[in-house]
Amino acid sequence: MRDIIAKDAPRPAGHYAQAIEHEGLLYVSGQLPIDPRRTDQTVESIEVQTAQALANLDAILKAAGSARDRVLKVTVYIADIALWDRVNAVYARFFGDHRPARAIVPTRDLHFGFQIEIEAVAAVNTA
Repeated sequence: MRDIIAKDAPRPAGHYAQAIEHEGLLYVSGQLPIDPRRTDQTVESIEVQTAQALANLDAILKAAGSARDRVLKVTVYIADIALWDRVNAVYARFFGDHRPARAIVPTRDLHFGFQIEIEAVAAVNTA
């Protein structure tokens, strides 16, 4: 088992890892749309939030030796299901032809007033 720490993704602020790799699978913790290069965080449009959460996911995948086309399952937590079409458009551009399994979970409030959080499971090269 190995902890993954990507310098280009937000550092965990609580008692959890960005991701854990175990026996060829990578379990990525929920990624909020926090820009790790900024000290101030503002709530942007849902499109910007989605792109940032996916950028954080991408940085963690790369740090673990994986890639977006190796993502097996994604869970998207969204504060307002009415935003789904806008989220899905950004999501589809990010993954392109790759279509991982997915669950959409409508929720209420997310940390810091953000409207989206994304977690994933991906395959990694263990050789």
